[in-house]
Amino acid sequence: MQSTAYPDPNREKLVEAAIPHVVFDGWGPETFQAAVADSGVPEQMARVAAPRGSVDLAAAYHKGGDRAMIAALEAADLSEMRFRDKIAHAVWLRIEAVDREVVRRGMSLFSLPHYAPEGVRLVWETTDTIWNALGDTSNDVNWYTKRATLSAVFTSTILFWLGDDSEGFKDTKEFLDRRIEDVMSFEKAKAGVRDNKALSALFAVPNAILGSIKAPTGARRDDVPGTRARAQASTPAGGK
Repeated sequence: MQSTAYPDPNREKLVEAAIPHVVFDGWGPETFQAAVADSGVPEQMARVAAPRGSVDLAAAYHKGGDRAMIAALEAADLSEMRFRDKIAHAVWLRIEAVDREVVRRGMSLFSLPHYAPEGVRLVWETTDTIWNALGDTSNDVNWYTKRATLSAVFTSTILFWLGDDSEGFKDTKEFLDRRIEDVMSFEKAKAGVRDNKALSALFAVPNAILGSIKAPTGARRDDVPGTRARAQASTPAGGK
């Protein structure tokens, strides 16, 4: 399994230098200037690596969490896990890869109206990375529904985690398990509709329309959420 494209080394130095400041100052201009001063990256090079300043550093921090999650999945033995447990484990590894206060500041940044679309894209790419790492081969409308439902699970779990004071984040883990169970129940319900002849006939036209939807590929638009992550997809971690 291949992690992701090699990150810009100057940007990564800036991210590392920014983290101690983010907790106190957020992902703002002050943090970027402090990161430039502490990292030793010349300001001109820093502006090339992160044209939007701290916004680019916040996005890079998020993507670094994705890379760390993939590395942890590669090292994990998932062979004895049920598929739903593999998903929950991947989400939890992603949470463990980041600092809670830094994420809290990132949530504040990407909740701003002009940055919200990028926040959505980052979450989508995270869930796309998870599905690809676990061997998802869907190439129809299910490609979208899987990522949409897992995006909702991931976002709600992060929000719960940010306010969780239970020992070892026990409450968050239980919350995540419940959300994954909801997703699995939804998938079972979809399968039941497909297997029921009467319901299949009733939904024949909608199903035909949905059946024409295909997952994005490298030959199609590259601005579809998750397309770049899918292009870097790799072999399954632990099998499906």
